[in-house]
Amino acid sequence: MPLEVGKKSIVFVTGGAGYVGSHACKALTAAGYQPVVYDNLSRGHASAVKWGPLIKGDILDRTALIAALRQTAPVAVIHFAAYAYVGESMASPDMYYRNNVAGTLQLLEAMNEARCKRLVFSSSCAVYGGVHNHPIDEATPCEPASTYGHTKLICEQMIRDYVRAYGFAGIALRYFNAAGSDPDGEIGENHDPEPHIIPSVLRVAAGIEPTITINGTDHPTPDGTCVRDFVHVSDLARAHVQALDLILTQASGMEVVNLGAGLGVSLKQIIDAAQRITKQTISVNYGGRRAGDPPYAVGRAERAQALLNWQPQYRELDVLMAHTWQWMNVMRQQAA
Repeated sequence: MPLEVGKKSIVFVTGGAGYVGSHACKALTAAGYQPVVYDNLSRGHASAVKWGPLIKGDILDRTALIAALRQTAPVAVIHFAAYAYVGESMASPDMYYRNNVAGTLQLLEAMNEARCKRLVFSSSCAVYGGVHNHPIDEATPCEPASTYGHTKLICEQMIRDYVRAYGFAGIALRYFNAAGSDPDGEIGENHDPEPHIIPSVLRVAAGIEPTITINGTDHPTPDGTCVRDFVHVSDLARAHVQALDLILTQASGMEVVNLGAGLGVSLKQIIDAAQRITKQTISVNYGGRRAGDPPYAVGRAERAQALLNWQPQYRELDVLMAHTWQWMNVMRQQAA
């Protein structure tokens, strides 16, 4: 019997209790959809599921996936459920191939069985890898430098094959570094341990951690530290909704789209911005390069603008930092 969630079109969101997934659920609700989250809560939080039901389940459980898809009868799936730490992927590749690749295959099989054939896939700029000194577009060769990047690229190919063989409609969103938090303060980044540079730096500013380690000071970049393209999580969330709108109009086919702000920011610039926003001095340790880290990863997103009518609203580093700092203070108040 279908899950009763009202008369809105239901969207099945794997990993919807995680960072980007939870923000996407808020955006889906604002756009008139009804998200239903499917998450095993191994890295997400039940408290982040605020805009619809939560079905606790694992993407490796094909039987549970089929049952959940039949119960909810969604118009489409947005697939966030994945491990996403570059360093961890290099140390434990088995975890990443099992969860990211085998899990996505189980999801595709379940979708085909349940006759739900529209999929928005949360991919990554990590598929590109390589050494670059200019912004990356969708025609850039894919040469992943990490196991994580390899798993995302394999998943994209699996989706293409399901499009070809079974009439799926899919879109892979290759986004650059997700950052920031909901400007309204309703949701935000909450990892343990925290792998991302902006919240990690702010944890030092807040006195939660004593210092931050920057990996690599001898990269071929202006100040020797890695250069990244930070895209606001609320902008990413909105892009997933616009991608959903697109595939719901398509009978079948596969698209690949970059999502980025198009601005290169070095890790040293992150430190400077954090000190500027928080008015705190931040202790920094500098270590060696981390395996799997490209020195430069900045995206071109003209195709997203043309295909999805998407462009980032929050591009400035200080805005990303301020929204993250605001959310961190909310969490500290809730914990007090």
